[in-house]
Amino acid sequence: MEREEEAEVRAERKVKKAAQLLLFRRHRVPGVKGWELKRALGEDYIDVIEVLNSALDNLGLEVRRISEAGEGGIAEKEEQRAERDRFMVVLKSPVIEKASGERIDNVAMLAATLAYIISKQGKVPRKAVEDFLSDKFPKQRIFFVLDRFIKQGYLGEDDKLVYIGWRTRAEVDKKTLLDLILSA
Repeated sequence: MEREEEAEVRAERKVKKAAQLLLFRRHRVPGVKGWELKRALGEDYIDVIEVLNSALDNLGLEVRRISEAGEGGIAEKEEQRAERDRFMVVLKSPVIEKASGERIDNVAMLAATLAYIISKQGKVPRKAVEDFLSDKFPKQRIFFVLDRFIKQGYLGEDDKLVYIGWRTRAEVDKKTLLDLILSA
């Protein structure tokens, strides 16, 4: 009987620690790597995250697991992949309009860039994105914002090709974004 209570208290403590790790940002990049959660919470960190996820469900939040390498990477064990993935808390549904804190023109540039990249099947030369955005936005602002979104993980860049970053996969519902753009 006493062991059950101890186990329950220990599990509750792990869930609180997981919430603290995931909700309070310590670095420029939000979220926590799987290996950090494993080190802080123990081998059963995936189970702890599932319990935290059910608690966050009442608040309209969820813990989302994102692979920074992209989907469909090298086949490996689930446990190894989970340690390299990033876990972060996101809104379950985007009902809050002012949740990002970004300037509206920056959000517009990101939305236009994402729609352009999606329409070109996932990868676009950076120069093409800059030319596409230069019709509506000042050039010096475009360079600054693209670099910033690449640093924040919304976009990725490899050999002057821009692609959708891990943070966009975590925070943006691409289907809804395209539906909103097409219906405007």
